[in-house]
Amino acid sequence: MTGARRPLRALVRGGAAVSVLAAAHAAVNTQLLRRPPAFAPPVAVPVTVVLPVRDEADQVTDCLAAVLDQHGVPRLRVVVVDDGSTDDTPDLVAAGADDRVELLPAVPPGPGWLGKPNACAQGAAVAGDAEVLVFVDADVRLMPDAIASAVALLDAHRLDLVSPWPRQLAGGPAERLVQPLQQWLWATFLPLRLAERSPRPSLAAANGQFLVVRRVAYDRAGGHAAVRGAVIEDIALLRAVKAAGGRGVVVDGSTLAACRMYSGWAEVREGYAKSLWSAVGGRPAAAAAAATVLSAVWLVPPLAALTGSRAGLVGYAAGVAGRVVVAGRTGGRVWPDSLAHPVSVALLDVLVTRSLVGHRRGRLHWRGRTV
Repeated sequence: MTGARRPLRALVRGGAAVSVLAAAHAAVNTQLLRRPPAFAPPVAVPVTVVLPVRDEADQVTDCLAAVLDQHGVPRLRVVVVDDGSTDDTPDLVAAGADDRVELLPAVPPGPGWLGKPNACAQGAAVAGDAEVLVFVDADVRLMPDAIASAVALLDAHRLDLVSPWPRQLAGGPAERLVQPLQQWLWATFLPLRLAERSPRPSLAAANGQFLVVRRVAYDRAGGHAAVRGAVIEDIALLRAVKAAGGRGVVVDGSTLAACRMYSGWAEVREGYAKSLWSAVGGRPAAAAAAATVLSAVWLVPPLAALTGSRAGLVGYAAGVAGRVVVAGRTGGRVWPDSLAHPVSVALLDVLVTRSLVGHRRGRLHWRGRTV
């Protein structure tokens, strides 16, 4: 019996050791995370915000108001691309009557195009003389200095693209368990300084909720046409920019923007179903490998801790610590949510599996379209 337990003990100790190292890396990463300046200088160049919308009647008015309330961006223009809305979205945009806003009915996506890249590409195509393009989702609320601060980060660090990660708002249990994993994953696994300098496409994290890119770099990379079929188009766009010789990275946007991405379990389940399969390349082997690593490091030690394992307790504590430092630096809820980190990881494994199965069976849909 003792001999049979040795592999399990080794697994627990190994998982705990990796958990400790991962927490330490997250702590270092969050210190290296680029942050906006306390006071952003005015933006001298023309800026165009592209806001793709599809049935966003409950979001678009507040989002657009926040965009138009930007300080320090005197040459601001907004292109709202209506992607076939069937509700009052276009009427609400038109009712705003601001001469800085253009409402553009999108041409439906053609073969090989997904909806959001198609809408963003059309918005960018009419951006005029803009030297900076800003892509914002309708469920995002920008703070008044958001765009000026993001451009300041571009200039200060000679970057071509920045992805200010908005503070993620979470309401119910499902949101609070799953949403914080977005920033925890890149903070834990992505070496930020190396990612900023390296052209390697694997070293990329971005959030399409709020993306800021130099127009010249966007055009050089091929724009959204280069990522026309990408489900996770934000990361794909950053990779295209890097492949074309540009530099970009995720930055702290917790004081610049806020977003409640999904509301309730049903939206969390369906929202992640449409994209997680792409995150693992659509391959069962990759999904299994990811689930195995996550489980070995952040599930097995906590389970062992319940049986009195000291190594397991160390592994669990390290996992919680990693969540704490990331949440604290990205505007997330720290307590008591971080204590449920093993449950979050288990739920992520379930969502990845469900997404992969749904994709392989052709059952994934989002906003009335097949993914």
